[in-house]
Amino acid sequence: MRLAGLIRRVALLVLLLGLWTAPAFSQGCAMCYAAAKGTPKEGQRALSRAILILLVPPLGVMTVGVGCAFRYGKRRDMDLDRESETDQSLNGNKDLND
Repeated sequence: MRLAGLIRRVALLVLLLGLWTAPAFSQGCAMCYAAAKGTPKEGQRALSRAILILLVPPLGVMTVGVGCAFRYGKRRDMDLDRESETDQSLNGNKDLND
């Protein structure tokens, strides 16, 4: 019951944030389109290159961050598996000695 309420709250929050940012997206697209259309061909190519150049660093940082998170998660899971195997073998030896 608590999980369903939490999921509803998160969904409502995401919906509200999405609706809140919608005007900014539509205004930005119209402004960018008008600015790009008014420039000569060389300027349009420069804008295209600039967009790609500005896109690379955030994508690189996010890629590295997600990669580190997955790597840490795998390492943590392997450590937990080793600990549980060690605990099971120690408990098994205690039972045999008694």
